[in-house]
Amino acid sequence: MRIRSPFLKITFLILALFACYLAVEILMLPSCNDLKSKNPETTALIERRLEQAKAEGRTPVRRQQWVPIELISKHLLRAVIASEDARFFEHNGFDTEAIKKAIEYDLKKGRFARGASTITQQLAKNLYLSESKNPLRKLKEAIITTRLEANLSKKRILELYLNVIEWGEDIYGAEAASRHYFGKPAKDLSPAEAAYLAAMIPNPRTVFNPSKYPKRVARRQKRILKLMNTTSLPREWQSQN
Repeated sequence: MRIRSPFLKITFLILALFACYLAVEILMLPSCNDLKSKNPETTALIERRLEQAKAEGRTPVRRQQWVPIELISKHLLRAVIASEDARFFEHNGFDTEAIKKAIEYDLKKGRFARGASTITQQLAKNLYLSESKNPLRKLKEAIITTRLEANLSKKRILELYLNVIEWGEDIYGAEAASRHYFGKPAKDLSPAEAAYLAAMIPNPRTVFNPSKYPKRVARRQKRILKLMNTTSLPREWQSQN
């Protein structure tokens, strides 16, 4: 069928170019297959923070120490799952029930007030993407999330997540966080200490910064401790530390 209208021709051309652009963007996204056995040397979030430090005239600092999941307290594993992604072992990267509740809540509030990102989605954004909320970034996040779930085990996804997430200014990963806040390795964290660290995860630099808002962090810590009582790990994980 020939398109006669100049307006339709231009519209069709724009759509075709946009489709090509999307295809290229998708093709350039990481396969995530290498993460099965290789730890990332850095992340998009870490690089952003280092650039911000430079822009502010500060010396960039990165406190991070990679440890296998076996050397992270099972209390912290339970605390993080309980607080960030209760259905982590049940979904394929997207918690449809949480998304539904978030949409209902946002519609009620009339704004984007509640998130529903799973641990895998958070990892995808942390590793590769910006903090923008535009639709293209969300599409990239969805594709990377699908690839992470397809290529990695749940255990590996959680191991990566716990080693790269931000836990305060210049602090990345559970080992660095545990040593900074409690002066001990992550494998020795108690349930209360694990819940405290988990309480900070949504925004450790501002909203849940323990030096600025200790009472807020303590309240969330108490809620997480209660949730941990009903959060279990796979049987094969039970023997670790």
